[in-house]
Amino acid sequence: MHPEKKSSYEGLSRNIVLTVITVSMAPLILVGGLIFHQFRSIYRVKVYSHLCEVVDKHKDTVNTFLLEKLNEVQYLSRAYSYAELTAPGVLSETLRGMQQQYGRIFVDLGIVDEQGRQVSYAGPFNLLDADYAEADWYVNSRDRASSISDVFLGLRQSPHFIISINSEDADRKWTLRATIDFLAFTHLVENIRIGETGYAYILNSEGVFQTRHADNREQRLTLTPVKNIPYPEAPQGVTISESEGSDGETYLTISSDLKNGEWQLVYQQSVADAFSDMSRTENITLLVFLLGGLCIVVMAVVVSRKLVHRCKFIDAESELLNRQMVETGKLAAIGELAAGIAHEINNPVAIMIEEAGWVSDLLEDEGGELPSCSEIDRALAQVATQGRRCKDITHKLLSFARQTDSRVGEVDLPLLIREVVEISMQQARCVRVEFSLDLDESVPSVHASVTELQQVLLNLINNAIQAMESDGGTLAIACFADSSHAIMEVADTGPGIPAANLSRIFDPFFTTKPVGKGSGLGLSICFGIIHQMGGEIDVESTVGVGTRFTIRLPLPHVSHEQKTVAKEIHHV
Repeated sequence: MHPEKKSSYEGLSRNIVLTVITVSMAPLILVGGLIFHQFRSIYRVKVYSHLCEVVDKHKDTVNTFLLEKLNEVQYLSRAYSYAELTAPGVLSETLRGMQQQYGRIFVDLGIVDEQGRQVSYAGPFNLLDADYAEADWYVNSRDRASSISDVFLGLRQSPHFIISINSEDADRKWTLRATIDFLAFTHLVENIRIGETGYAYILNSEGVFQTRHADNREQRLTLTPVKNIPYPEAPQGVTISESEGSDGETYLTISSDLKNGEWQLVYQQSVADAFSDMSRTENITLLVFLLGGLCIVVMAVVVSRKLVHRCKFIDAESELLNRQMVETGKLAAIGELAAGIAHEINNPVAIMIEEAGWVSDLLEDEGGELPSCSEIDRALAQVATQGRRCKDITHKLLSFARQTDSRVGEVDLPLLIREVVEISMQQARCVRVEFSLDLDESVPSVHASVTELQQVLLNLINNAIQAMESDGGTLAIACFADSSHAIMEVADTGPGIPAANLSRIFDPFFTTKPVGKGSGLGLSICFGIIHQMGGEIDVESTVGVGTRFTIRLPLPHVSHEQKTVAKEIHHV
């Protein structure tokens, strides 16, 4: 294939592939991207809403717990006087009653006088006469009616916090303090567990933890706020932000104020964990998208190759048709030219031959005394010979121009072959060429011109005989039929035709014969006649082995009814 045409087909295939991929993938990408974006937005809102609801709900739970415990201690302070609470056994009895009522949430109770000394105590520790004058919880609660301290270790060296109620009577000021069980309080927050990394904790205003870390969390993890996420649907006081963790992960942080802003409930979860379901769905969608894209690419390549292959086939047929049309046009033009030349030359040549004959007659009658009579007679014979050769050439030119009888009729090919062989028998015998006929008598008749088929067959036989005239040989002629064609083969055992000449032997005026023995029109005439009949003529030749011409003529159509009758007769 020509490099430019090959490049053109490759470009066409590439353009088809790109067009199919673009047209197919563009809507898929746009629709997929839109759905992807909408799904991500909706899922994020869903996660934010859920986490905000969890934090807000537990904020209310913790606040309610603290307020209830404060009210219970406050009730105790109002129900009993200083003298009653400091009386022996009263405080212990009161603590036991509270623990029976509320469980062991209240660890101990104590009465602290105005100087910060604990004057009465009920609980598991030996804290009677403990001095709280310098304790933060006591100092911070002095100017308040009631307070809840931060979590601290204190004298007992274990985390706890204290609810204190300041009271006074006519004689003194005093403070009722109650220690709240740290484990019972911290369980309220530790139960907030979502996913693998989500947990909650409480910080005071200075950022100190008021609850325990989760057992499986990094104790030293620090968060650096990156950005606040605006979420208008969040409950009042709840904020969402993204933070960069010291472990390199990005964390969602949802927080809400506790205890009138003194504490803060914080929920923390890795972004990858919070949106793991969304990421999993996105990955599956992306995988499906990639598989779909791969199928589209494969389909585009396969379709483009089939289309280009079909285009190549159509172009090849078109090119063949164009070559046939050019060949036909060339033959027609040469035929018209040959006919004109033949008509113009025929008459002068005829006159020359007649005049040469007349001069020859005159020489026989009156030129006996001329010394150069013999030379003149030889010249006249040469004129007559060359004149007849010119007539033969013009006759062939007229044949090339279809100046023969082209009337179509039923032609019996075996009979036609025998007639032509009979004509050529004498010529073949002179050069020691033997005929070998293999004729199938059942070959159906074809619609053709008898004269033109005789001319074709005679031309092929004459060429074969001339090819073998030096050494003799065998000229095999076969005739048979296939399903749609009648086939004639003319094969000789001559020297063969070189491969370089095979493609030119049907060209007009191409000949390999010596000068004076061929005009180069015979095979061109044969080619034109056979193709005019709708047939084909091919040649195969091997140098030193021989040459075989094959003629295929279309058989006339046999109707279905005729076939049916033939079958019925055959069965009978």
